[in-house]
Amino acid sequence: MTQTTDLIPLQVLKAETDLPAEKIPPKVGDFLQKLGVPTLVSVAGRDPSRTRVVTTLLHGNEPSGLHAVHGWLRSGELPAVNVLFFIGAVRTALVPPGFAHRFLPGRIDLNRCWRGPMTGRTGVFAAEVLRQIRATRPEGLIDIHNNTGHSPAYGVGPASGPEELKLAALFADRFVRNDLALGTLVEATRDDFPSVTVECGRAGDEVANANARTGLERYLTIDDIGTSPIANRPMAVYVDPVRVEVRNGVELAFGESRVLEADFTVARDIDRHNFELIDAGTPIGWIAPEIDRPLVALGHTHEDLADDYFAIRNGVVETTQSLIPIMMTTNRRNALDDCLFYAVRREG
Repeated sequence: MTQTTDLIPLQVLKAETDLPAEKIPPKVGDFLQKLGVPTLVSVAGRDPSRTRVVTTLLHGNEPSGLHAVHGWLRSGELPAVNVLFFIGAVRTALVPPGFAHRFLPGRIDLNRCWRGPMTGRTGVFAAEVLRQIRATRPEGLIDIHNNTGHSPAYGVGPASGPEELKLAALFADRFVRNDLALGTLVEATRDDFPSVTVECGRAGDEVANANARTGLERYLTIDDIGTSPIANRPMAVYVDPVRVEVRNGVELAFGESRVLEADFTVARDIDRHNFELIDAGTPIGWIAPEIDRPLVALGHTHEDLADDYFAIRNGVVETTQSLIPIMMTTNRRNALDDCLFYAVRREG
């Protein structure tokens, strides 16, 4: 049986008594140091009969949501309803130089651990966070993230019903319905209440921070989200994602031309294509002569569809059909730990 000292600590605070606005450090890094560990913070609202949940920093290199939550807590503003904040990968984000790691080497991705079995140190931790969230009987959950490539803001989640689209519309005018069952937090809560992830833009960009601040302000201050004009604006919905990964054992690099030491070199500015319809024959990158299949493309059946999407011509990997890429990254570590991008199509 796992010893208590081996468990991931979870701190539970009440903003009014444990984290009053005037005691919160003005710098977000100092605030993170003050928390020290993953933390749940509850805030009393004007209507105490309802609760909304905000989760953020599930990945330690995605700080826009944390900046927004920090600013909100420091403001001391009274939200429309009770709010429960969950700030996840605190210790990962604190590792120097700060906000540098999605998750630490040898650890589990904190947004891939929310489905059973809930065993081991991460599973026990995730189960307790879910218990605390569900106990509030929330009317919605928004999980705030960043991309590691240039991208407009968008919502994403396993369901795209009216309630999910209204939550996402507080932040963006695009939504991706993702049915790939990756073990995310919003997958774990989709049957309990409307839950969406919001990707605010590239980590470190002030535009992404502004997207997070504006969307969070709307989410926390609008009394009736269902009737809000911004929540009911038209949304472009994208479906049928195919997850494009670098095949195990393939040495990856990014560059403006082929890197000779690498098996597969991806164009350094590939993220310019995010949410752009690209044609068949669009180059993705350059390949070493001895490598014949650098990519894996997984749909909801988990069958490898790479040969349906990509071909090699004169040492260049090209698309074989038109597609819309999203979450294209130019970060090598993220591309290997997670994926290079997703291919989707627009609904309708």
